[in-house]
Amino acid sequence: MLFAPATCPRLVVKIGSALLVAPDGAVRRAWLAGIAADVAARAAAGQQVAIVSSGAIALGARRLHLAKGGRGSLEDAQAAAAVGQIALAQAWTEVLAAQPLTAAQMLLTLDDLEDRRRYLNAAATLDRLLSLGAVPVINENDSVATAEIRFGDNDRLAARVAQAAGASGVILLSDVDGLYDRNPALPGATHLALVDRLDAAVLAMADAGSASGMGSGGMISKLQAARIATAAGIPLAIASGRIDRPLATDAPHTLFAAERAAPARKAWLAGGLTARGAIRIDPGAADALRQGGSLLAAGATAVDGGFARGDLVTIEAPDGIVARGLAEYDVADAARLLGRRSDEHAALLGYAPRAALVHRNHLALL
Repeated sequence: MLFAPATCPRLVVKIGSALLVAPDGAVRRAWLAGIAADVAARAAAGQQVAIVSSGAIALGARRLHLAKGGRGSLEDAQAAAAVGQIALAQAWTEVLAAQPLTAAQMLLTLDDLEDRRRYLNAAATLDRLLSLGAVPVINENDSVATAEIRFGDNDRLAARVAQAAGASGVILLSDVDGLYDRNPALPGATHLALVDRLDAAVLAMADAGSASGMGSGGMISKLQAARIATAAGIPLAIASGRIDRPLATDAPHTLFAAERAAPARKAWLAGGLTARGAIRIDPGAADALRQGGSLLAAGATAVDGGFARGDLVTIEAPDGIVARGLAEYDVADAARLLGRRSDEHAALLGYAPRAALVHRNHLALL
């Protein structure tokens, strides 16, 4: 059994649209009842389970007779989500009540988990629901999310929810049984049972497509979710949901091993998805960051975006993004300081400067 209760007190399970919704747009009720039975068995063994459930758009599209599964336009997707979320919540309430378990609904937007205060509020709600024995059923609030401010897939949402919930494992149930070294439809594709390090070679194995046509994710989004979770010290598994009782079956899967757990604030920073800008740095500054230093202006070469003080920015070396952090200056003042020594800052700005462009206490390496 993946992430057994004895070793994983709190678990997040993500379920994709293609598993929950049949091609004709109806709920796959018997399969869903099996999931509820699995959750009940785990709860009886002492494990707390939160579910990140897709399916609202697919269910709503059927009821509104929308083309392209409700994804023909942003307006169609929002309308389908508004209708489908009611049906989705009803289905979960009924199958969990039959166990009997209490379902709780949480609809989150990207900003709910990117804004620190709102993130902590969501974390507190999740913790209380789980401690009371309820089963939170979580989805992105697609009826109000826009193209610019949304997760866009529930894989990454599940990883961020796992951070907020203090989970010790994430399972992404999918229409594939894990990661292959190439598209599994190609001859000679090899299944990977364990990924110790999520590096560029592993990311290159991803296929972007969603096999069912219902979901918005693909292997790329799952690997992005794995990076968020493992960087926070949470192992993540990709497993097939194309079997009955997948949470109680020892079937092939890919496990992504957790890295050493980062402090909660730094894990939140590392998992951020909506940077307001970027600070470009030279190789020397990148080395200093990797050794635990702050980002000093002397090592910065350019700034991009329209960030203000306190906004999340990416820190980019010539070979790629090395960190995320909270800017100590707005973009205009940061631009004035590029490449300058600390003893020049006061004269350039006309006020007492801060210690760094991004302080190490507000910075997370990637």
